[in-house]
Amino acid sequence: MNPTALDLPQVEPLPEGTAKFFALCEEKLGLVPNVLRAYAHNIDKLNAFSAMYNDLMLGESGLSKLEREMIAVVVSAENRCFYCLVAHGAAVRELSGKPELGEALVMNYRVAELTPRARAMLDFAVKMTVNSREMEETDRQALRNVGLSEVDIWDIAAVAGFYNMTNKMASAIDMRPNPEYHAQSR
Repeated sequence: MNPTALDLPQVEPLPEGTAKFFALCEEKLGLVPNVLRAYAHNIDKLNAFSAMYNDLMLGESGLSKLEREMIAVVVSAENRCFYCLVAHGAAVRELSGKPELGEALVMNYRVAELTPRARAMLDFAVKMTVNSREMEETDRQALRNVGLSEVDIWDIAAVAGFYNMTNKMASAIDMRPNPEYHAQSR
């Protein structure tokens, strides 16, 4: 079998703070996401990645956790990132209580039943992913037209940008999703 991201040499033993973080993941999620295990070969990189993720996905925002996960899924769908489609598709299914929403976003968000706000956010994130050089004021205005603020627009762009980066890393190093994600919230 070919080596994967999880075959990177790991820091042993894990620093106390990292070990506590992984234990918290086990407690809350029932697993340590493989993305964290992959980054654990370099604790500074793991801490930077975790800080950015925690800020963007769990921090204060005018966007709900579900909206941020939806952005992660549609960006990952455009990039065909296996890891993120599985992991964040599971999060959308769980947070929405609608397995069909997670599936639609993975396959083609345009077929999902979405609010105008959600549709505008996802259209923006996809355009940013596919052709960011063509972003214009009309794209930002479409978000304002559905009630999103300048800070919300920043958050949409930041989440989309983060997942564009993580998708490319996951693909480049053959990061695989935890098997548990496949069956969650179905």
